Order: sequence, then C-alpha cells, then structure tokens
Amino acid sequence: MNRTQSALFPAAADWYRSSYSAANNECIEVAHAVAQVGIRDSKLSSRTGFTISDHAFALFVAGLKGTPDAPSR
Repeated sequence: MNRTQSALFPAAADWYRSSYSAANNECIEVAHAVAQVGIRDSKLSSRTGFTISDHAFALFVAGLKGTPDAPSR
C-alpha cells in the first residue's frame, strides 16, 4: 500500500463513489490509474489517500460481493 501522490491522483482525477453511498458523505472514493487504484475518505478528499494494486482491489470487491471465485492474475 502506498500513499497517493498528487501527480498520480490529482484533485481533478476522476474520483467516484458507489451509487449505494449515503447522502451524508460517509464513504470512500476511488480513482483508477495504470495498475493501481487510489482510495480516499470522501469527508477528507483534500488529504492524501493511499493506493493498492488493481488486482488487490478486484479481490476486495469480489470479497464484498461474496463472489466465490476471486479474479485470477
């Protein structure tokens, strides 16, 4: 896991939230880059988030969905 760098995930990056996010802004936002996913707190979007590999993010999402077959590399 790495801290996001402003050059990789600038404030103007295409950050987005799940359509299931609460209206009270208590969620995470994600942005995709080459082989990485940036993650930040929606309440603190001006602060530095962190990055994980796109594969690790896919495994995380599969786990949340309860998908029995996680994506393979």
